[in-house]
Amino acid sequence: MAGLLEGRIAVVTGSGSGIGRAIALGYAKEGAQVAVLDINADAAAATAKAITDAGGKAGSFTIDVTERDACCELAAQIGGQVGQVSVLVNNAGINRRNAFAGDGAAVIKDWEDIIAINLNGVFNVTHAFLEPLRASKGRIVNIGSIQSFVHVRTPNSPAYTASKHGVLGFTRALAAELGKYGVRVNAIGPGLIETPLNAQVRANNPELVKIFMDHTPLGRAASAGRPSRTRTPVPLGRQGSAWEVAAAAVFLLSDEASYITGQVLAVDGGLTLL
Repeated sequence: MAGLLEGRIAVVTGSGSGIGRAIALGYAKEGAQVAVLDINADAAAATAKAITDAGGKAGSFTIDVTERDACCELAAQIGGQVGQVSVLVNNAGINRRNAFAGDGAAVIKDWEDIIAINLNGVFNVTHAFLEPLRASKGRIVNIGSIQSFVHVRTPNSPAYTASKHGVLGFTRALAAELGKYGVRVNAIGPGLIETPLNAQVRANNPELVKIFMDHTPLGRAASAGRPSRTRTPVPLGRQGSAWEVAAAAVFLLSDEASYITGQVLAVDGGLTLL
């Protein structure tokens, strides 16, 4: 039986690791040909190799999403070498946790870097691939955050929160504008997901993890369940898995979600409820 994304050519930014890697692998499993984009060339190549080793189709490309001209050049390259892109996932992002009232130089650098990657980068890549997405009546998924909605009781990440609120607004604006072309635009708002991006914070800041877990209904469950890839028992207070975000990304790109646009699917274990 054909996969849910059979025949699609999907571009996934920041797919060298973490959520982006899981999405790229998930899309390939469902039949998509994946263009793996990451600023880390070796990481992108490793993801593409994992896909091809499993019998899928993928190629790796190096990109800094803050460089607008480079994004346009890469879009033309992928169009010529791979084919017409019909799926775009804007996943590339960073996070730093410095208080706004802290060191002035650090606050300014954090703001500039985070907005440049998390928000301007989403604009740059989407704009670069706009024409093939319109021509193919394509699908866009932007990776936001629970901090697209709330500040999550963490009083030291104003730049990240602002960037992810921006992703939410951009998603809704694009959905409203591009719907007439048959392009669907949605977002995913992950909660605390185990990824390399937050590994150091999870290891060194147990109090921050506790804040998240205390306000995550499924995070407090004795057996909240894992994706079907893992059948091992689930410990109390678990965090989310990148595969769970990938499953949501597959759904939003599939024909099963054909009448869904402008929405944000929270994959957060219920954190935004409390």
